[in-house]
Amino acid sequence: MMAVILYASRVILEVLGIEDYGIYNVIGGIVVLFAFINDSMVTSTQRFLNYELGRNNQQEAARVFSASLTLHLFIVVITFLLAETIGLWFLYNYIKYPPEREFAVLVTYQFSILTTCANMIRAPYNAAIISYERMGFFARISVIEAVAKLAIVYLLAASPWDKLISYAALMFGVVLIITLCYYLYCKRIFPICIYDYFWEKSLYKRLASFSGWSLFGGVANTAASQGLNVLMNIFFGVTVNAAFGVASQVNAAVYSFVGNFQIAFKPQIVKSYAAQERKYFMDLIINTSKYSYFLLFIICMPLYVCCEEVLSLWLTEVPPYAVSFCRLMLIFSLLDAIQGPLWISVQATGKIRNYQLLMGVMILSNLPISYLFLKLGFLPDIVLVVKVVMNVLIFVARITYLNRLFSFPIIRFMREVLVRVFVVTLLSCLCIIFLPTTSDDFISILYIVCISLIINGLLILIVGVNKKERALVINQLEKFLNSNKYQ
Repeated sequence: MMAVILYASRVILEVLGIEDYGIYNVIGGIVVLFAFINDSMVTSTQRFLNYELGRNNQQEAARVFSASLTLHLFIVVITFLLAETIGLWFLYNYIKYPPEREFAVLVTYQFSILTTCANMIRAPYNAAIISYERMGFFARISVIEAVAKLAIVYLLAASPWDKLISYAALMFGVVLIITLCYYLYCKRIFPICIYDYFWEKSLYKRLASFSGWSLFGGVANTAASQGLNVLMNIFFGVTVNAAFGVASQVNAAVYSFVGNFQIAFKPQIVKSYAAQERKYFMDLIINTSKYSYFLLFIICMPLYVCCEEVLSLWLTEVPPYAVSFCRLMLIFSLLDAIQGPLWISVQATGKIRNYQLLMGVMILSNLPISYLFLKLGFLPDIVLVVKVVMNVLIFVARITYLNRLFSFPIIRFMREVLVRVFVVTLLSCLCIIFLPTTSDDFISILYIVCISLIINGLLILIVGVNKKERALVINQLEKFLNSNKYQ
């Protein structure tokens, strides 16, 4: 998926051009602004499904699924109405685009709304697949979706119609087909995924209450990502949006590697809490945080060092600020990778009101602080610098809150995760940062990547993991080598 997304992004940028690519990126951002209600509901659905399955209560899990699907359909209607009223008003009055592209912008916006609505309907089915830990299907359908989006690239190049409109329409078609696949699979495999409308005030209230507090966090996260994109459009226009879009695509492709890894752990974290297995619960949080960082770091380090060369080789035309945007987003994602299991653990408890208020206010502060710096004349990079600094402060606040919520072992977390992560990162930087990257040809970049992988792999094995984990890795490597030896 990572390879497909990166390659497709390059060709799409080449076919659409910087201007249309920037327009699509900012239009998508407007629609996502109205999708935050759904994001909070997805979190609620996953949490309650995981919790009931952890208690082995299939009947209640089925009721949770039906109630959540009803709420999602309601959210689709609300999102559509908001996007067609407030969204259109915002598009016409605040988004900058060439006047001659007005019709293309309007049609693209409509397809973006439909794509968002299809993704919303898919959400409860996606939650069921993850709750049952059917990662095989999840992986296959994700790869199929990525390949389908790659096929769009070739259809786009051959399309005789407006490229921007064609791209938006084809994207909607892919999302609609994949959503249908989710529906058919879940209806056939999982007994809880048979929709049955009913009204039970207490259940809907529990789902709505949990999602309501998640809503504030969803608003904050949306503002910190898509809101900043809109802010840069207001100050700098669609060219900077194109750079931000390239950086976002690179970051999404890279982070999907560790994101899907964390998806596999999420049901186990919630289920272990529901089953009151405290030791396993804590071990999962700490180990997932550490492994998530190292998995992402192995990819991010060579990409950070060779960022300019990789973008030059990857893209026909590199938008201004794309390199600095990419590097800052990689740093942000590394910090975020450690924190993923922490917020999952809060969701497992169900006590999220105070947590969401604290995190939401801190995340939302990205927007006014960035606006202030841009108003003072700073370059676009400043919005991501602010985002990285705020993520460090959020991390400190997060582990402090967890300690008060369920006696989270901060000292153990620092010893087993933060110290090892810091030492590996520092030693890796000392070893790799001085490697020459004067050429942007494929062989030079491949050399840097290979050296980086070897150095980082050895550092993680020697310093990053404990003695027991190291012995397990070595044992698995020996089994793998011996099995190939006799084949």
